[in-house]
Amino acid sequence: MRRLFPLVVLAAGLQWIASATAQPYPSRPIRLVVASSAGGVHDVIGRLWVDRLKTALGTIVIDNRGGAGGSIGVGEAARSQPDGYTLLLGSNGTHILHPLVSKQPAYDAINDFEVISVFATTSTSVAVHPSAPARMLRELVDYAKAHPGKLSYGHGGVGGPSHTAAEMFKRLAGDLDIMPIPYKGMGPAQADVIAGTVPMFVPNITGQVIELHRSGRIRILAVNAPARHEALPDIPTAIEAGVPGMISQNFFGIFAPAGTPGPIVDQIDRLTQAALGEKEFQKKLGDAGFEPMPGFGGDVAKTYIKSEYARWKPIVESIGVKID
Repeated sequence: MRRLFPLVVLAAGLQWIASATAQPYPSRPIRLVVASSAGGVHDVIGRLWVDRLKTALGTIVIDNRGGAGGSIGVGEAARSQPDGYTLLLGSNGTHILHPLVSKQPAYDAINDFEVISVFATTSTSVAVHPSAPARMLRELVDYAKAHPGKLSYGHGGVGGPSHTAAEMFKRLAGDLDIMPIPYKGMGPAQADVIAGTVPMFVPNITGQVIELHRSGRIRILAVNAPARHEALPDIPTAIEAGVPGMISQNFFGIFAPAGTPGPIVDQIDRLTQAALGEKEFQKKLGDAGFEPMPGFGGDVAKTYIKSEYARWKPIVESIGVKID
């Protein structure tokens, strides 16, 4: 019994030290990796999420990691410590399109991450610089057919949403010969379209894109969604404008490296779902061009992502986009 007493005291002491040094999550700044350059759609919605969640989670630093269609930033996030202090703003570009178009993906979109919450979606659009020879989508299609190779479009990276959506549009509109010009993110691509350096692009609809359209700096010709956008009721869908099957939407969610403790994942999901239940946050998302997606956390989000993968797989294969 005398031999056991020191061990009991030692164990009790170690337990006291562990409980005294344990800190509630989070106890230091959180890094949110956004796999695109500043100004792109990922950056916009990432900042909306951060602005709303920082009151509950403390300091959240956005780390923009653009390039290679987002694979650089996503790969880095996947290799980070699974301690809840590195999160990823993921999307169908990072978790569906990149795995589908890459010959050797830089990460495993399913097994390298924990899905925390899919919280919003948006649609792409077909937009041009005002100098482009088209005020309607049909005019753009007719011009492209009459002048093969004359038009070009900017996109945010090979195999990314803006690239695959544009290639889908070209194919469905009659195998149009429009030259792609890749950029390191949609921010730089959009800047060149605004400047008139590149005549067109296929951006996600955001508050910024809507304002650029309203101010006349770009012209949105069609929305690539099943129905017209609430903020752009006068703009037809691409299907209405004569391009059957042209639907290209993007989801956005918060992910963590695989192995991140369940209580941390659940905590962030609960906070995100609480935010989505607030009219003020819903309005901010809507004003920025996004549609809130409450209830898409955990297994629901996983099922949704798998269904989107199944929907996009034959589309990407038919387009034939592949990157090394």
